[in-house]
Amino acid sequence: MAETKTQKVTFKGSQDGELAARLDLPAGPPRAYALFAHCFTCSKDILAAKSIAAGLTANGIAVLRFDFTGLGSSEGEFANTNFSSNVGDLVRAVDFLRQSYRAPSILIGHSLGGAAVLAAAPDIPEVKAVATIGAPADADHVVHNFGAKLDEIAERGEAEVSLAGRNFTIRKQFLDDLATQTVRDRVASMKKALMVLHAPFDNTVGIDNAGAIFTAAKHPKSFISLDNADHLLSDKADAHYAANVIAAWASRYIDAGADTTDSTQNRGPEGVVRVTETGSGTFQNSVISGRHHLLADEPRDLGGTDSGPSPYDYLSVALGACTTMTLRLYANHKKLPVTGISVDVMHGKVHAADCTDCADEVRERNGKVDRFERVISIEGDLEPDVRARMLEIADRCPVHRTLEAGAAVVTKGRP
Repeated sequence: MAETKTQKVTFKGSQDGELAARLDLPAGPPRAYALFAHCFTCSKDILAAKSIAAGLTANGIAVLRFDFTGLGSSEGEFANTNFSSNVGDLVRAVDFLRQSYRAPSILIGHSLGGAAVLAAAPDIPEVKAVATIGAPADADHVVHNFGAKLDEIAERGEAEVSLAGRNFTIRKQFLDDLATQTVRDRVASMKKALMVLHAPFDNTVGIDNAGAIFTAAKHPKSFISLDNADHLLSDKADAHYAANVIAAWASRYIDAGADTTDSTQNRGPEGVVRVTETGSGTFQNSVISGRHHLLADEPRDLGGTDSGPSPYDYLSVALGACTTMTLRLYANHKKLPVTGISVDVMHGKVHAADCTDCADEVRERNGKVDRFERVISIEGDLEPDVRARMLEIADRCPVHRTLEAGAAVVTKGRP
């Protein structure tokens, strides 16, 4: 089985700091993209996040998991954040996926991250399915974590609170923001498929929260009991179970009507190939052509991350694809018994004078030239003269002619 890949990426958060993220990609083309929001004061790298991402990628779903502002490896000050800024970070993560890859069709939130995805989901049209794990029905559920410090926060405006063995500054604005949130109202207006996963003996967020979320939601909705799992899904088996259940359930919504969805959403401008830096590594770029989403990069020995073909590889792809298409049109037109065509393309730079198999006008140039070599394989019961004729036809490939004739490149700046 081919290995999945994890890429480090960054994007601007709601408070303009750089948010650290990981994009977990399946071995083949992603069926869909999912966005994972972690629990309160956690990070993208907790066991539950990594295990769920691994389970989803094994099912062909790419997963972006990121650190909220001021947590993990992300920039910013946690004390200046609140639930609203978390939702804002989540929306920025959606924008990043939408612009660089493909908008997520699945949102997954763990604990307070679950409340955040419920709050954000109604405003993200591409999302078809939302899953929560141990999520509170209301954002202000986290207040109980602050215990005796609540009076100090009210009097002094802030206090140091110990959470999971770490100290965090909680300010009054955080509590004030929580008091304004109406997560259950957002659930009622979500108009997305919902799955609520919760452990009956969750001591951090009680099972009654799952009942409140489920009751507030409209159909289609599902509930999955996580049996003896703890709140953090610290047992990898529980995290993998959750991932596999989410993947199987979400398939009903991400695969249904995929052709019509992919043809109308997440498209690049008509007639434009858009290439944009992703911020991952030095050279990685997102390539969007219509509804097709690709990556371009450089090999590791040239400073890249080798996450996609290089620019010259794409030139070779263009030449090879154009060649097979040209030959297929010719074979079909002539009703030739051609059962398969493949082209190997090699590219290199050579001194013009040394290119003995190049055209005369190429050998007369000064310096080095780009040399593309094609090795064409044609399957089928063909006479030698027919095969020779097909090799001549290959030279009529439009990309071949463009490469040999050269092209005009006009550069303009975007206002």
